[in-house]
Amino acid sequence: MDFVQILNDNKEETLFYYHNNWKVLREKALENNYIHAYELLETEATEDAPFQLILKTTYLNKEQFDQSEENFQKLIDEKGETRFLNEKRPPQFRKLLFHKNLKHLE
Repeated sequence: MDFVQILNDNKEETLFYYHNNWKVLREKALENNYIHAYELLETEATEDAPFQLILKTTYLNKEQFDQSEENFQKLIDEKGETRFLNEKRPPQFRKLLFHKNLKHLE
């Protein structure tokens, strides 16, 4: 899971970026059975949790997870250039606050 803060009220740029890049890759990954599921979630930022987006990618098993870097690189190479709404680039409109790998308890 990634926790993303939208910078300087650049919500439109941030959502465009994630819908046209991150989500596109997840859709292709799902079609290719590289992942089990994905979610792009929005929340209200608070003082204690200053992020507005949560990006969640779920894997069916450890094998899918272990191959994720290689599989996503294939998809990135196929997709081509990253799409942006305008001249602003990610450091100007969003900040990845932290990333967490989670696993199910048995």
